[in-house]
Amino acid sequence: MITVTPQAAEQIAKSAQQAGPGSGCLRLAARLDDKGVIEYGMGFDDQADGDAQVVSGEVTILISPGSVELLSGATLDFVEINPGEWRFIFINPNDPSHKPPPPAR
Repeated sequence: MITVTPQAAEQIAKSAQQAGPGSGCLRLAARLDDKGVIEYGMGFDDQADGDAQVVSGEVTILISPGSVELLSGATLDFVEINPGEWRFIFINPNDPSHKPPPPAR
């Protein structure tokens, strides 16, 4: 299944608090575009039948059955891209554009 880093879980929890009570769980979605690259989506939602669940800290992640295979083995992280510019990123070995890190020496 997907791994959620502590940094991502913390930011998701903060966003849920800002959204207010009843904001639901965080839903992650993935689909292949016309070029075979994975596109991602995320937003707060209620659980539906058949959803896979991942709990990380105080956060529950929902994944619909159609996205499970594409997100299997992926990691959701929250990183500083440029000074002061923070973003969620997906590190996904299933994505053809994914470049694995070089082997440790």
